[in-house]
Amino acid sequence: MWGLVRLLLAWLGGWGCMGRLAAPARAWAGSRGHPGPALLRTRRSWVWNQFFVIEEYAGPEPVLIGKSLDREEKAQYVLLAQAVDRASNRPLEPPSEFIIKVQDINDNPPIFPLGPYHATVPEMSNVGTSVIQVTAHDADDPSYGNSAKLVYTVLDGLPFFSVDPQTGVVRTAIPNMDRETQEEFLVVIQAKDMGGHMGGLSGSTTVTVTLSDVNDNPPKFPQSLYQFSVVETAGPGTLVGRLRAQDPDLGDNALMAYSILDGEGSEAFSISTDSQGRDGLLTVRKPLDFESRRSYSFRVEATNTLIDPAYLRRGPFKDVASVRVAVQDAPEPPAFTQAAYHLTVPENKAPGTLVGQISAADLDSPASPIRYSILPHSDPERCFSIQPEEGTIHTAAPLDREARVWHNLTVLATELDSSAQASRVQVAIQTLDENDNAPQLAEPYDTFVCDSAAPGQLIQVIRALDRDEVGNSSHVSFQGPLGPDANFTVQDNRDGSASLLLPSRPAPPRHAPYLVPIELWDWGQPALSSTATVTISVCRCQPDGSVASCWPEAHLSAAGLSTGALLAIITCVGALLALVVLFVALRRQKQEALMVLEEEDVRENIITYDDEGGGEEDTEAFDITALQNPDGAAPPAPGPPARRDVLPRARVSRQPRPPGPADVAQLLALRLREADEDPGVPPETSSHCCPPSCRGCCAPDLPAWFHPSLMASASSWLHWPPAERGNQPASQGKSSSLPCGRLPGALPSCQLPLGIPALGIVLCAS
Repeated sequence: MWGLVRLLLAWLGGWGCMGRLAAPARAWAGSRGHPGPALLRTRRSWVWNQFFVIEEYAGPEPVLIGKSLDREEKAQYVLLAQAVDRASNRPLEPPSEFIIKVQDINDNPPIFPLGPYHATVPEMSNVGTSVIQVTAHDADDPSYGNSAKLVYTVLDGLPFFSVDPQTGVVRTAIPNMDRETQEEFLVVIQAKDMGGHMGGLSGSTTVTVTLSDVNDNPPKFPQSLYQFSVVETAGPGTLVGRLRAQDPDLGDNALMAYSILDGEGSEAFSISTDSQGRDGLLTVRKPLDFESRRSYSFRVEATNTLIDPAYLRRGPFKDVASVRVAVQDAPEPPAFTQAAYHLTVPENKAPGTLVGQISAADLDSPASPIRYSILPHSDPERCFSIQPEEGTIHTAAPLDREARVWHNLTVLATELDSSAQASRVQVAIQTLDENDNAPQLAEPYDTFVCDSAAPGQLIQVIRALDRDEVGNSSHVSFQGPLGPDANFTVQDNRDGSASLLLPSRPAPPRHAPYLVPIELWDWGQPALSSTATVTISVCRCQPDGSVASCWPEAHLSAAGLSTGALLAIITCVGALLALVVLFVALRRQKQEALMVLEEEDVRENIITYDDEGGGEEDTEAFDITALQNPDGAAPPAPGPPARRDVLPRARVSRQPRPPGPADVAQLLALRLREADEDPGVPPETSSHCCPPSCRGCCAPDLPAWFHPSLMASASSWLHWPPAERGNQPASQGKSSSLPCGRLPGALPSCQLPLGIPALGIVLCAS
């Protein structure tokens, strides 16, 4: 604090002031009761408690303690000071407040807090068009000197832009700046304090100025002639080519519309703009034909869709180019002379009747032959045929208009030298009507009349139907029974209907209904007629005209069969079917019971008896392996080969069952038929059948002598008791026969053993 006081004394003029300050201090002390003279201090006319200090002062006077001052950090300081007695350290006066203000010096350069800047200005703007305003700030005191007084200048960007020195507004300096020439500019702006004088501080910033686009450039085709080619088979909508007129503008200012100026080209082609709005798409509008025209020439115009009136002087905003399109030839299918054919043919014509002719030609080579055919699916009934070379269509069957009026055919024309080139055409054939149907009643008429009806009463209105086409034979006439004995009268109404009336003489009542014949004929060429019958029953009626009762025949005819009758008929039919099924089942069961099982089992078990045999010698005397396994037996003696004239039948394996004596005849017949049809069995006649001692007794073929009487005798013989069968002892030699039974009247008188290996049976007779 004392240093601050010394600073104040130095500021006031030196140390001599301290004495003048001490007197008032003593007066103030004496006023508090201390002894001493009262001294008075005169009032000064200047402000003694406020003074200035230059910021960043570094002079020789020791007036500051600490660091240098910065006005931009703190502009002033407030100090509280008090004078005290050095000896007694007593205050000489009350505390005083001192305000120290820091005086500004130019120590801060201008800065641009919002820089760098970006601005946009339309191209072709006039001179002085405002672009942007830049603002710089100086931290120095603006109220003291020129430290904060700024001046703006352009360091870089001349001569295109200028800046207002005081406001910092950037403006265009030259007219007609073209974006297509230079789109972006970099401008450097400087701000300098001290009013721009020498010695002032400065700061700078950049302003990027972009020129925005305006529609100031018309479209321009890069070439005056465009040439394209397209094949003649190209369909409508096929792309032929693209055209683009160049426009250096951007966005909507570069959008264009294309159009064809000449009518010749607009008929065959069309042009549109693509989705980007820049290219013109040339497409086919209608089918082309190389044979009729091979090239098209026309002009195309491109126009800007958005035009700014301010720049019309730079127009016109359109351009024209010529286009030439060459049509290329291509293999084409045959072309018919008509897009569709309509032919007619009368009905009931004989097959082969000419219907019409279809014609097609090859446009590439008119002399090339064409082949015609009818697609099968279009004529499933094969009613027509076509001549392949000439294309004439004929009937293949008689036609009936009442069954089908229209026949829709599809005719295929194909080039003979190129089957891939084919075309189709629809041929509609209409069947014309002829008077070939006699008129008939529209429905079966079954009516009644009351027995009390008055003469001339209307019984029924009947209508006729003619299936022929309306206009040919639409008028139908009616005629009923004629003569005085006619029970009913038919009156022709001449409108396709007739009235059935009761004559003046009523019909006599009877149980059976009346059958009234009516003749119908048309008026066609030739006229056709038919006869129909109307059934009329005479009934007893109530007074109000309702039927009370009719004869049974009328009831049956009108009502038909009752429900009870139908149920009875169905029941009878069901019972008959059940009887038939039962009979068939019984027959099948009986046949299965009579069937014999496998051959191996039957050969040894078909005939059994309890007579005593000769033991092992009997087995050795006759080789039984031929009966058990014909294939494994020794080769037979030379003779007829095995039968191969029939196919063997597959047999179902069954369990062996000993046959009864009642079905032996059937069993023999069954086995005989199987042996005849089986080629794998040994011959019926072998060395085991007839021994040498019985030559001439056996026929060469078994079926020739095996008469049904033999089977009957064998069946009777099997029923004899064993004691009466005439058993004989077996021979002792190897060539002797097996034990035999005597069959009365069946074989010659010599002893004849008969072997049928296929049946598994051995019979002997003498």
